[in-house]
Amino acid sequence: MTADLTALTAPRLRQWSLTPDGPAFATPSSVLQPVLFRSRPAFLKIATVAEEAVGGRVMVWWDGRGAAPVLAHDGDALVLERAVGDGDLARMAQDGSAGDDDATRILCRTALRLHAVDDRPLPDGLVGLPEWFRELFAHALEHPDAHGGFYALAAATARELLAEPAGEVVLHGDVHHGNVLDFGSDGWLAIDPKQVFGDPGFDFANILCNPTAPVALAPGRLERQVAVIAEAAGIDRARMLRWTLAWAGLSSCWMERSGEDPGHTLQVGLRARDLL
Repeated sequence: MTADLTALTAPRLRQWSLTPDGPAFATPSSVLQPVLFRSRPAFLKIATVAEEAVGGRVMVWWDGRGAAPVLAHDGDALVLERAVGDGDLARMAQDGSAGDDDATRILCRTALRLHAVDDRPLPDGLVGLPEWFRELFAHALEHPDAHGGFYALAAATARELLAEPAGEVVLHGDVHHGNVLDFGSDGWLAIDPKQVFGDPGFDFANILCNPTAPVALAPGRLERQVAVIAEAAGIDRARMLRWTLAWAGLSSCWMERSGEDPGHTLQVGLRARDLL
């Protein structure tokens, strides 16, 4: 494995005169290595699947506006500025309601900055939300009675939301406490976007399933954070609950179709259903 990673990273290290600052490692969708880029802490990131490559193009397109700055890029490879601040949104969210509220507001502000970028042609490879929800629609047809008809309701709710979008923006697609990092004087910036385009409300639902199951399922937490998001992002409370139901259905069905237990994401979705 080490030899394989070196074969991938070595040409890029030479191309951009990068100094290794730690060992390379692989994720299911990319290879990363901490590096120094002109003495600046950074990550070399090489996409190994098509979806991750599109996410890299989205990072370039955002150009540091709400997202980590891209210092160099070529094809499926990027050099991204590395977060060096000591802030941690997951830790904040686990430090009581006030910290959880603050973390949610930071996530909302970051997503809104990303959504506001619209001054250039869209990056290639984006997928519209109707296509993104395709597996939920299929799963609901195959399992209409599962979990008390949860998937059928989540799919119907998603169809209603998609039929009347509140807008169309380049979405992050995976906004959560581990994907918005502290960049010190540059503030909180996003990493690891997906390839999705559509209604901005979609991007806030995943916050409610994170950062951990105990936090997400704490009594009253869903109601409180929906209210925080509604205020911070300007989204109607009922619409936010509907997006939560739709997103939880999608995420849960992905897990079930992969042979996994849907876990607490399903429970968040069921709570959103009950609140509606």
